[in-house]
Amino acid sequence: MRIAVFGAHKVGKTTLAEELLEHLPGYTLEQEPYYQLESSGYEFSENPNAEDFIAQFNYSAKLISQSGKNVLFDRCVIDILAYLHVLDPHRNIQFLFEKAQTIIAEIDLFVFVAIEEPDLIPGYQTDRPKLRSQVNDLLHDWIEDFGIEVIEVSGTLSNRRDQVHSCISA
Repeated sequence: MRIAVFGAHKVGKTTLAEELLEHLPGYTLEQEPYYQLESSGYEFSENPNAEDFIAQFNYSAKLISQSGKNVLFDRCVIDILAYLHVLDPHRNIQFLFEKAQTIIAEIDLFVFVAIEEPDLIPGYQTDRPKLRSQVNDLLHDWIEDFGIEVIEVSGTLSNRRDQVHSCISA
């Protein structure tokens, strides 16, 4: 099963993906495309920009299309595209949106880690809180637009893990 964990920054995606990896024997974890690109020598700009998110989108698409079974993805094309759209709202992303729709057909389970109310991450601990909130809201809207079934997890780490486990075993 291919599982994509997605959401805005500082919501606990990586923590959840790592927790799931510990409890799902035989699975591998594909780190967030940003970190994989960075470790391969890609130089990101100091401030987030559209070109950096396009590079991440394309890298994520490649990871998904080349993946085998039993893979956890920390981020996927959906949340990366949301960042691109929020940062550059006048850019035409129709082609990328359609490409994302094709790619996500290869994902078996989508796990959305949304900002909770009250927010589990205090505002002073988040980078770019306005961007984070805008991406979160856009992802809520896009779930229906992409026509995908999503499990939205909430609560403690163990609660989130158990919510994913119950969906897998159902």
